[in-house]
Amino acid sequence: METITSVIVGLNGLVWGWPMLILILGTGAYLMVGLGFMPLRRIPQAFGLLFRGRKGEQDSGDISPFQALMTSLSATIGTGNIAGVATAIALGGPGALFWMWCTALVGMATKYAEAVCAVHYREQDEQGNFSGGPMYYIKNGLGPKWRWLAATFAFFGVFAGFGIGNTVQANSVADALHATFSLPVWVTGAVLATAVALVVLGGVKRIASVAGVLVPVMAVAYMAMGLVIIAMNISEIPALFLLVIDAAFNGAAAVGGFAGASVVAAIRFGVARGIFSNEAGLGSAPIAHAAARTHNSVNQGLIAMLGTFIDTILVCSITGFVILLSGAWQGGESGAALSALAFDSLIGGGDFIVSVGLAVFAFTTMLGWAYYGERCVVYFFGTHAIFAFRLAWVAAIPLGAMAELDFIWLLADTLNALMALPNLLALLLLSPVVFALTRERLGSNGSAEARE
Repeated sequence: METITSVIVGLNGLVWGWPMLILILGTGAYLMVGLGFMPLRRIPQAFGLLFRGRKGEQDSGDISPFQALMTSLSATIGTGNIAGVATAIALGGPGALFWMWCTALVGMATKYAEAVCAVHYREQDEQGNFSGGPMYYIKNGLGPKWRWLAATFAFFGVFAGFGIGNTVQANSVADALHATFSLPVWVTGAVLATAVALVVLGGVKRIASVAGVLVPVMAVAYMAMGLVIIAMNISEIPALFLLVIDAAFNGAAAVGGFAGASVVAAIRFGVARGIFSNEAGLGSAPIAHAAARTHNSVNQGLIAMLGTFIDTILVCSITGFVILLSGAWQGGESGAALSALAFDSLIGGGDFIVSVGLAVFAFTTMLGWAYYGERCVVYFFGTHAIFAFRLAWVAAIPLGAMAELDFIWLLADTLNALMALPNLLALLLLSPVVFALTRERLGSNGSAEARE
């Protein structure tokens, strides 16, 4: 095990080095500039599209645009928002939160481009269900000579799913529930596996139906609790903003159990955990958006980019501010335990809130990523492999719950990067298509209303 861990550590340092950070932020920045900062200007319209409804629409697709966003959010709002933010601050200091924001802002353009390509280049499988995502927009958008890149994404997509979307989630929930309620980890694993099986065996429509209810309810409840804490300490917020910004550019000195963090550490852990949380650039979310009932790829792109905004700018920020307000980040704790300690120190029963929230968020994340992995498997083997994949997905949950947390996080981080590389390259190559479709639908300056 030590040999495997050392190999993964070396690979992680390579794939999450400066070239990867520059590629992620650079791709998002390039797309944002190429789009004339349209994603930032069109946030109000995007929310309008999300809640407007599409009565009488006869577009092709498996789920509604709203359900597509909720399915993608079910996969992103999870341990990254609770344990991931805490880990970023524990290792990178308060400045990591600033770099998470930067990743999210440029990530909105990335997520927009992913969804536009996903809808534009999607296909239907043998069962009539829609399949899309990087493997399809690489194959159909870039041509036969790039099929190897499509296969590379799908390969890493399957295994990354078992990391970021399965075992990491089960492990974090089992750890949190054991710490809070002394619940044996094998019990948590068994319950999660049963609950996930009841949903994923029903396919994307059942996943979307469950996500469409659980995700908004739990996200609003979690944010409301965090906002109550922030409101109770509103006078300290300006100082926290200054702390975050100062630490982002000057590093954070050692204090208490906190070992200190350099600017490099703040950027590295802020970007890595930001990507882990909102998944902009990974190529996962467009797999869900490709199933949306719509004929307008640009409109679905506008809806898709809200996933990054909601996940990081709203949910992750609330977790981060609660942790900083509590001062618990200076005590040497990390992960979900740090978030639980922070909430509990500021409001009674905070550890209960974090544990329950983590369990529900992780559950929905497993549902969303089950669909992502399934579509990657379908790309390779067709629809006859779906049932076997779903069984393997369920079987991995209790194993993840009982595994070593540090190794699972390390493996998930590494697989994320390997999954992102082919997707980011494809987005750069297909950016002229994204820009052209955007001009066609929104006008040359993005100021006109999206045409149906």
